[in-house]
Amino acid sequence: MRSPVDLRAVGAAGVVGAAGAAGPVPRSTQRGPSPAWTPAGRAARGGAPAAPRTDRISLRLPARLNIDDWLNIGQALTATADSAVWWLGDWLVYGQDRFPERYRHAIDGTSLDYQTLRNYAWIARKFPPDRRRPGLSMQHHAEVAAMPPALQDMWLDRAGAAGWSRNELRRRIRAGAASAPSGPTSPADTELRLPVSVERHRRWEAAARRADRDLSHWIIEALDSAAGPGASPNSAPTQDH
Repeated sequence: MRSPVDLRAVGAAGVVGAAGAAGPVPRSTQRGPSPAWTPAGRAARGGAPAAPRTDRISLRLPARLNIDDWLNIGQALTATADSAVWWLGDWLVYGQDRFPERYRHAIDGTSLDYQTLRNYAWIARKFPPDRRRPGLSMQHHAEVAAMPPALQDMWLDRAGAAGWSRNELRRRIRAGAASAPSGPTSPADTELRLPVSVERHRRWEAAARRADRDLSHWIIEALDSAAGPGASPNSAPTQDH
């Protein structure tokens, strides 16, 4: 287990400071003023609250912490968690491109869930860094990832301006689809859900792993293959299955 470290080393501001020598600050970490417990935050406040302490599996807060400092710590932790999934996605994209033959074996050697990681990588590819909204989570981006880019931008802009949660964004998208005029829809506008047995789901997942594909990609490719010439694949992994 790692030795306890100052939370500043893992909070959003601390991560940015550590990464600054290696490259530009990721947009997804730029969330506003420095938390009160960071050096910049303490300088702005003129105080020096005791720093939280962390190790790999715990966060230890000072015995006497005021509500503002407690809230600032939570906001920094949330920002770091939001950023971490983007970092994982970009890390996976690099591995897929740089080590295509060894990528899957390397991922199997970690404790991370393969399907979840594939979803992170898919979303990261859909949204290059310059198209990501730092005020919205990866889950917001996942809700619109299967849409054409213009619609992605429209919904993300609305969500950012109105401060919608991921669930509110999903509700608005569904309400918009329900009120849209009837007519032909593109594959990107259609969501297909099928009830399947647990055993069938396991067999499909096993087949997808053998093909080195995530389950959603594998299902779409199998259906397109069965449909014959003229099918147009539109891969879109889901966040839950």
